[in-house]
Amino acid sequence: MKRFLVFLIIVFTLTLFGEELIVYTYDSLLPFAREAFPLFEKETGVSVQVRTFGDAGALLSKLIAEKGQTEVDVVIGIDNLLARRAFDEGLFMSYLPENAHLIRDLNLIFDPLWRLTPYDYGAIAFIYDKSELGTLSLSSMDELTQNRFSKSIIIEDPRTSSTGLSFLMWTYALYGDNFIDFWKKFKNSILTITLGWDDAFEKFEAGEAPIMVSYATDGAYSYQYYGDVYYGTLIPGGKGYVQIEGAGIVKWSTKKELAKKFIDFLISPEAQKHIPLNQWMFPVVEVEMPECFKYALDPAEVVTVRNVDVEEVIRLWEGIIY
Repeated sequence: MKRFLVFLIIVFTLTLFGEELIVYTYDSLLPFAREAFPLFEKETGVSVQVRTFGDAGALLSKLIAEKGQTEVDVVIGIDNLLARRAFDEGLFMSYLPENAHLIRDLNLIFDPLWRLTPYDYGAIAFIYDKSELGTLSLSSMDELTQNRFSKSIIIEDPRTSSTGLSFLMWTYALYGDNFIDFWKKFKNSILTITLGWDDAFEKFEAGEAPIMVSYATDGAYSYQYYGDVYYGTLIPGGKGYVQIEGAGIVKWSTKKELAKKFIDFLISPEAQKHIPLNQWMFPVVEVEMPECFKYALDPAEVVTVRNVDVEEVIRLWEGIIY
């Protein structure tokens, strides 16, 4: 029996060492990959080959185009909005990580079948000019429809901006099908709608409006790189919409056991501690957070959407705005 166990260990070791795992992801994950993945390589002796394809939307399109025809094993970066399309295409196998119990909030598990495992999350928020508005504290999103905020807010277009789409989904998560009524009232508070976050921030910094839709970690980023926090950050009522990003094992991988180990590693504290300062998102397990994250807002309550027809929500939004 002992000889048989030794034989199994040798076979298992030979199977792992000298192998290569191919990971598809989006461009901006590279800083995290460069810091964290060598830990996995050192632990297993397996080489992790990272290939990037622009943003998350381009990544998913690439995977669908190569469905079953490519050598990828693991995909990192499919968020809770893109997940529905990925599931419809049947791209991922189910896998419940051995350390899934470490995930600190069950609301972060956006796929009950575990085709995608959450590895980070971040909230959409408003940033505002404290010198003009003082310190804002709003009990609900509805307060932003008041006349005192008329033509005061810059938002991004959900058809061209992931930030804008997340904000639209935030309102859907809060109001459900009544989100239409909210937007009818909120329309008066909008100064302009930009194509993307960069355009919006440029206008915000130029003083065109005192509020814009941005991210809850903006304060942390500002403190880390500029030594100060210049703008206020606001999540009305503490109910924040979070973008949750997930990783999954493609069904046609020939290295599924190794891929499972990589998913386990991805949500381990050893890997997760590299999330905050590279992704500017929150890790999904408890780790020691950098000092600058005391200036990031973590929603008191997470709201999100599942299995929503995003195209239909955008179509209804267009009917109100244009």
